[in-house]
Amino acid sequence: METVAKNKLYEGMFLIDSSQAAADWDGTIATIRTILEKVEAEIDSIRKWDERRLAYDIKGKSRGTYILSYFRVDGERIQDIERSVQLSEKIMRVLILSAERQRPEDIEKDTPATKVEKEKEKRKAAKEAAQEAKVKQVSAPEEAGEAEKAEGVEQMEETKQSPEKAGEAEKTEGVEQREETKQSPEKAGEAEKTEGAEQREETKQSPEEKTEKTPESEVSTAADDLIEKQPEQEQVEGSEQS
Repeated sequence: METVAKNKLYEGMFLIDSSQAAADWDGTIATIRTILEKVEAEIDSIRKWDERRLAYDIKGKSRGTYILSYFRVDGERIQDIERSVQLSEKIMRVLILSAERQRPEDIEKDTPATKVEKEKEKRKAAKEAAQEAKVKQVSAPEEAGEAEKAEGVEQMEETKQSPEKAGEAEKTEGVEQREETKQSPEKAGEAEKTEGAEQREETKQSPEEKTEKTPESEVSTAADDLIEKQPEQEQVEGSEQS
C-alpha cells in the first residue's frame, strides 16, 4: 500500500540583502514563491518581518531584511527548499521550523515591520487631518465674506426692486380709483333713472286708485239714502192699507 504523506505547517524565515529588497521588493517575493511552489508547498502567507543590522557580515552584507512565510509541505521536501536557497543569488539564508503548535492568532499577529507601517499610516492620517483642519480654518473667513457679499447683493437688489414695486402698486391703485370714479357717475345715473321710473309708475297708478275708490264712496252714499227712505216708504204703505 502506498502511504500518502501529510503536509505539515512550517515557518520559514528568509534573509534578503536590504538594498536588493528595497530595489526590487516584488521580485524578491516572487523568488521565494518560486522556491516554495517548486516543492508543491501550500503558501499561507509571506510578509516582511523586519530590517536589521546583521551580527556579522554575510556575503559581504552588513544589513538584512527578514521575510516571514508560513506554508504547508511534506517534511521530506524541506531539504529541497534549503538547497534552492543555497543556489539563489537573491536569498542569503533561510531558517525553517515546525509551526504545528502555532495558534492562528500567533501566525496572524503583527510583525515589527507591520507595526512600523501602521504607525506611519496613523501619523500620515493625523497629518492629513491637521492640514484639512487648517484649510477649513483659512477657507471659513473667505466663505463668510462671500456669504456677506451675496447677502449685500441680495439686499441691494431688494432695495432697487422695492421702489419699482411701490410705483407699480401706486399705479394699480390709481387705475382702480379712476375706474371707480368713472363707474360712480354711471351708477348714480342708473340709480336716478331707476328712481324716476318708479316715481312715474306711482304717478300713473294714483288716478287709477282714485277711480277705483270713487264707486265705493258712491255705494256707501246710496246705502245711506236707502236706509233713510225705507221708513218713509213703510209709512206710505201703512197709510195706504188703512
